[in-house]
Amino acid sequence: MSELIRTKSELRGALDQLSGSVALVMTMGALHEGHLSLVRAAKEAADHVVVSVFVNPLQFGPDEDFDSYPRQLDADIALLDTVGVDLVFAPEESEMYPREPLVRIDPGPIAT
Repeated sequence: MSELIRTKSELRGALDQLSGSVALVMTMGALHEGHLSLVRAAKEAADHVVVSVFVNPLQFGPDEDFDSYPRQLDADIALLDTVGVDLVFAPEESEMYPREPLVRIDPGPIAT
């Protein structure tokens, strides 16, 4: 069963308990078979696999679907349990951004 980690401090502690290599699969949740294939590849490459589930508000522009993006952490964890993930890091926005980000980069027209 995957261990659910909610804070950066808990993550540091859990990682300290692991020996060997660690692979990270970063996601925004709403997991599907494509995510699971990444996890399987990570398991082949490392001794332990951590999956992050974080809907990052900074990845959404104005009038994009941040509020309606699917959040189904229990279902995501159940799916990850089927492929043997060690840790699931699912922080709240306030954990990742305790204050307004101080630096933002605008890639300009090339981003569109």
